[in-house]
Amino acid sequence: MSIEIKNQIASIQEFVLTSKTGMQLRVLNYGATISSLKVPLQNRSLVEVVLGFNSPGDYVNSFEFGHAPYFGAVVGRFAGRIRNAEFELNGRIIQLDKNLGDHHLHGGTQGFSNKIWSVSSQTVGDEPSITFAITSPHMDQNYPGELKVEVRYRLTLKGELVIHYQATSSEDTLVNLTQHSYFNLDGHQGDVTHQELKIKADKVLETDEENVPTGQRISLENHPCNFSKFKPVPSQIDDAFVLDFENDLAAELKSKKNDLHMKVYTNQPCLQVYVGGKIDSKLTSKGQINYHKTSGICFETQAFPDAPNLDDFPSAILKKDDVYQQHTKFQFMNLSSEHTKN
Repeated sequence: MSIEIKNQIASIQEFVLTSKTGMQLRVLNYGATISSLKVPLQNRSLVEVVLGFNSPGDYVNSFEFGHAPYFGAVVGRFAGRIRNAEFELNGRIIQLDKNLGDHHLHGGTQGFSNKIWSVSSQTVGDEPSITFAITSPHMDQNYPGELKVEVRYRLTLKGELVIHYQATSSEDTLVNLTQHSYFNLDGHQGDVTHQELKIKADKVLETDEENVPTGQRISLENHPCNFSKFKPVPSQIDDAFVLDFENDLAAELKSKKNDLHMKVYTNQPCLQVYVGGKIDSKLTSKGQINYHKTSGICFETQAFPDAPNLDDFPSAILKKDDVYQQHTKFQFMNLSSEHTKN
């Protein structure tokens, strides 16, 4: 291990937030990473609902050992794939880092997920919060503009984890941020295929053999990825859903085992749903659990993948002096309580 990596590990801090409801959030300043999220059950016991590593060093090393799973990290400057790692901006071709074959993924080899963030503010009380900040210099990973980013995590009395992103740039640039937690309502030692999924979308993006969008939207009518009604979580999925908004509701996940219901809300136009990741055997998961490909499911709320190269997609360009605003909310409820109210 290099001196640089050792110094980075030594700089990692973990922060703990606990709401009046008992929900507990642990976050690292490395990647503004959610390392733990514990949710109260009907009997008031807590269940761990996100995957994670055993130590800060494993989070750092996950980026050294091949394809990182991005457990709980904030992803940027651009979440998802960019074809051929390039895009045009203001008449100039921008060449990015090729870190997925010929393509660019999740901001490059030195994206926001494996950087140390600063803590800009914290609040305590019934609904505690913490805000992380990072400044990405002009031409960082070849992206133009000095980009200043803040990510705020807040726990609420409604059983919610609310995430708010804000960014400004000194020049026109490309921005698409997301949160890359892997959820499992049965507990992080469980199997998500035993849970049920619903997605508020009637179209999905068509992709090529390398999972890069072609620009076409495919109807979900009679499609295997139609989750307009609750269905078991598939054993493998990595698809971008075009969201059909109703009060910003994007997706839902249910666990009959733990009597839990999670709802995902966002103001973003796309939801990348991902199951099927694996981790290097040299890394240690939380609690010495042997994670497998169906240990967790990601709900990556974001702009469309490869948005800058496809004119028909909503723009992901942030203009100089404009403000990027993104919000995502994960709400947790007990199924039995919902049935009682109904």
